[in-house]
Amino acid sequence: MKERKRIKIIVAMSGGVDSSVAAAILKRENFDVKGIFMKLAGLPEFKESEKRAKKIAKVLRIPFLTLDIRKEFKKRVTDYFLKEYKKDFTPNPCVVCNKEIKFGLLLGKALDLGADFIATGHYARKQGIKNWEQEIEYKLLKGKDKAKDQSYFLWKLNQGQLKHILFPVGNYTKNQVIKLAKSFKLPALNIPESQEICFIPKNINNFLKRYLKPESGQIINNSGKILGQHQGLFFYTIGQRKGIKLPGGPYYVLDKNLKKNALLVTKKEKDLYKKEIIIKDVNWISNNDPKPPLRVNAKIRYRSELASAVIYKINNKYKIVFNRSQRAVTPGQSVVFYRGEELLGGGIIC
Repeated sequence: MKERKRIKIIVAMSGGVDSSVAAAILKRENFDVKGIFMKLAGLPEFKESEKRAKKIAKVLRIPFLTLDIRKEFKKRVTDYFLKEYKKDFTPNPCVVCNKEIKFGLLLGKALDLGADFIATGHYARKQGIKNWEQEIEYKLLKGKDKAKDQSYFLWKLNQGQLKHILFPVGNYTKNQVIKLAKSFKLPALNIPESQEICFIPKNINNFLKRYLKPESGQIINNSGKILGQHQGLFFYTIGQRKGIKLPGGPYYVLDKNLKKNALLVTKKEKDLYKKEIIIKDVNWISNNDPKPPLRVNAKIRYRSELASAVIYKINNKYKIVFNRSQRAVTPGQSVVFYRGEELLGGGIIC
């Protein structure tokens, strides 16, 4: 009897507990597993992470390799990040990294190496269903652990990518993952949670100063009254309260005027709330784009609560109208849409 071919899976290993357990689960299920570490920057943190990932692969007895993609990462993620800040948007580099690096460049290299799938430690789930043409279509769902769910960062994925992606820890809670790590005897238990922006060593303002030239300008209120001087627009984000350094506060950042290099502030927190937003670069995960008007639950940032809203399409532009006004809607950030557990897609706030 001919032996059945084992499915080949390359696991993106960061040296942390989530990706380590993902690799261990797949090894336990008797898949042909290989670990890969992506060197994204020359920071000491990445060197330590690579050592840990290599050590974990040794414990699991799986092949391990390092992929040096620092040049590609700089071009596709870091340069994008700086370019958006220069335009006074507040970008989300993790969303771009997932699309361009993890599930773009890495997926391509994995398939070139003969892999059937790549796997990551994301807290998200995938479900395959047959559509009316009896073809498999994939849904992207929230992770089981609602406190750790990372589907927000995956809204740019498409059907071609999802076909080759696995999320082995998506059906577990963080506590269950830690227990699994102990049972697998993995040396990755006491590692702190990774930073949201992995290529920025400590202070984001110091990083921005290094690559962008800050230009001071006026701080004004709603009436146009000059209240003081800011140190550079890209140091501030909508809704920010700390660091404005004006007497008689507190003040909140309300808006930024790039042409006049002016920072608009308010004392009234209620001014920060908006009920309608325009979005661009919309991506739908399904092959069949839903037809607006569409009622959804939406998030305007990773840690914000889901809010009931309706999506409209007007002259090739998408508009979201929320049932309740949302605080500090920030241009450049991602807004994502859900229907129940399913992530439908997302877009960039204009």
